[in-house]
Amino acid sequence: MLTTRFTEIFGIRHPITCGGMTGVGTAELIAAVADAGALGFLTALTQPTPEALRAEIERTRELTDAPFGVNLTILPTIRPVPYDEYRQVICESGVGVVETAGSNPAPHLADFHRADVKVVHKATSVKHALAAERAGVDAISIDGFECAGHPGDDDLPGLVLIPTAVRALSIPVIASGGIADGAGLVAALALGAGGVNMGTRFMATVEAPIHDNVKQQIVRNSALDTDIVFREFRNTSRVARNSVSQEIVRRTRLPGATFDDVAELASGVRGRAEVLQKGEMEGGMWWASQAQGLIDEVATCAQVVDRIIADATQIIGSLRGLVVA
Repeated sequence: MLTTRFTEIFGIRHPITCGGMTGVGTAELIAAVADAGALGFLTALTQPTPEALRAEIERTRELTDAPFGVNLTILPTIRPVPYDEYRQVICESGVGVVETAGSNPAPHLADFHRADVKVVHKATSVKHALAAERAGVDAISIDGFECAGHPGDDDLPGLVLIPTAVRALSIPVIASGGIADGAGLVAALALGAGGVNMGTRFMATVEAPIHDNVKQQIVRNSALDTDIVFREFRNTSRVARNSVSQEIVRRTRLPGATFDDVAELASGVRGRAEVLQKGEMEGGMWWASQAQGLIDEVATCAQVVDRIIADATQIIGSLRGLVVA
């Protein structure tokens, strides 16, 4: 077993988390991650209402006795989201940890901490991580450029970003982006992180509530099978490469392009319905990291976590042999 400051503070067996993923982070997956000894986060906004989130938390509890958390991503939306109500449900639920992402979590921290909820904030830069630390979060999950979703605009890969964050922060740092195996965990620990966060790897698991076509596509894809979209709109995002992502790239490079030119292609509702649920791999835009190149099978969450820990332990042991007295 690998014990770090992060595992001790957050009360988990292994220094591995499954961050919130829209349309993916539901009870079936998160309970399996928890049972495997890692820390998984239900995605609050995957649930259409705060009461639906309350029910999903209870459903997860019926599936596992192990600790799990909830992700609350705070972003500007066309239709207002009742973030305060989602936060209240989290505080009342007895969940011990929340993962915040998007905007500054400061307005929510007092309520979370009054309810004894620890906060892990996802950041893509040291600047934003420091702001979150000053606000009072308990840990930072730092996203390198390899990650799925929004890696920010600095284009710093984990090999540089992780140790830079560790040097700047006094709270635990979780390494995120492009990690899918034991070697990645060992590298993150060597860079000073207290654990790793994985999303794409947990998508390619038996328990992930998405179509098998998506899981098999992740296995087939290489590390090169992603596209960077929306950079022109200062909303840089990494997605899996398909005909839809390629058309988004083409349109946004045209002179005078606006988001309206790709809105119907980039629809999250479309991606979840057509790709994640129906398995139509060219049906919409969907998220995946460069870690695709490290994933060669669909396995259970327990198998994934056990293999990563076993491989990491073996690698750490073998590295000791490199030291000459």
